[in-house]
Amino acid sequence: MDFTYAPAPESRSILDLKATYGLFIDGEFVDGHGTPFKTISPATEEVLAEVAEASDADVDAAVRAARRAHTRVWSRMPGSERAKYLYRIARIIQERSRELAVLESLDNGKPIKESRDVDVPIVAAHFFYYAGWADKLEHSGYGTTPLGVAGQIIPWNFPLLMLAWKIAPALACGNTVVLKPAETTPLTALLFAEICQQADLPPGVVNIVTGAGATGQALVAHGDVDKVAFTGSTAVGKAIARAVAGTSKKVTLELGGKAANIVFDDAPIDQAVEGIVNGIFFNQGHVCCAGSRLLVQESIAEELLAKLRTRMGTLRVGDPLDKNTDVGAINSAEQLQRIRELSDIGEQEGAGRWSPPCDLPERGFWFPPTIFTGVTQAHRIAREEIFGPVLSVLTFRTPSEAIEKANNTPYGLSAGVWTEKGSLILHVASRLQAGVVWANTFNKFDPTSPFGGYKESGQGREGGRHGLSAYLKGGDL
Repeated sequence: MDFTYAPAPESRSILDLKATYGLFIDGEFVDGHGTPFKTISPATEEVLAEVAEASDADVDAAVRAARRAHTRVWSRMPGSERAKYLYRIARIIQERSRELAVLESLDNGKPIKESRDVDVPIVAAHFFYYAGWADKLEHSGYGTTPLGVAGQIIPWNFPLLMLAWKIAPALACGNTVVLKPAETTPLTALLFAEICQQADLPPGVVNIVTGAGATGQALVAHGDVDKVAFTGSTAVGKAIARAVAGTSKKVTLELGGKAANIVFDDAPIDQAVEGIVNGIFFNQGHVCCAGSRLLVQESIAEELLAKLRTRMGTLRVGDPLDKNTDVGAINSAEQLQRIRELSDIGEQEGAGRWSPPCDLPERGFWFPPTIFTGVTQAHRIAREEIFGPVLSVLTFRTPSEAIEKANNTPYGLSAGVWTEKGSLILHVASRLQAGVVWANTFNKFDPTSPFGGYKESGQGREGGRHGLSAYLKGGDL
């Protein structure tokens, strides 16, 4: 049956996009001393705004503002008072949720239904959750003394959500923050700066410096930063680990992944197919914990793949602001080039490539949902993080073989297990080298649950009570 949908675009009229954006330092927007850069919509290549670049001097000014705020105001404030600010921020996020969702989809390329129904609600939930901890730190088990100034660097795949994961626990514990968003997606962080002003957050408690890699390096290297939190690529995470080695700085790193989504022969196949689609095509596959390796038991592989192809044929690729869109735009030309290169290599190495018929827009950065069959563990597409809507399919015969293949990766961030046997879930999950294991679901997040990885997927945990440990003296990280 052929289903057609009339376009249902979300209006941009709610946004008050500025032509230029400055840095947010000490409670005010100020000019940067670097070379301004443009941020564009990946769906149309339209220039959205010109954004200031922070120089080393600007980063220093932001750190000094954060230190003053920490010493004079924030660390001295009772937790119950800090909680009021976090609650206020959470409520403003809810009140401005539509504005935030539209801006996130516009600047990032993700479908509006994901930013509206997933990202923004979880952002507000994180601030609500950590507001509740602000006056209960003595019960955390990690102490009550904040570290001081936290330098935080977030990626482009979940700009607003990663901001919440970093800022909310830091503030709850009494730290102040200097945050650098990704250069391709700075706009929701700058809108969050306006929310901080609206909430009357004391100046200097949150500072936002925009720029590229050099700005992040200056923040990591600054001598008055007590804590570094980074989410992004494993290569950059290793560089940060080297930079802070030998210093007293605490560090948490949430890095890349190559998650296995394991489907056993007794799994509810239709439910598993939905989980597979969500695991790899959510946010165009721009997810560090994406289920990019499908391990399916041989006896059901043919049936499952047939249903998966049928389901992929219903995915709608297009305008991120259209409420019907399932798969939006790739975030940048550079990321699109990497996805194309690794996919071409997959074909050259002999894997079978398939995508559903798909009319891609002429402008912008687009890649169709794609699966590769006949993949072995020697293929690069099975080893390297593609960070796009590309799924590698491998088969297995026994649970032991599934576990061995799932763990045959330098990463260890997440995994999924699909079976009706609770004993098999426990058996497999306890042997998987992954920080998060989902059972009969995938990509489920909650502020009360810790998230993080092993091996080259990083160190430390974000979320839940465990997320407090990285921002308190006496924490276990």
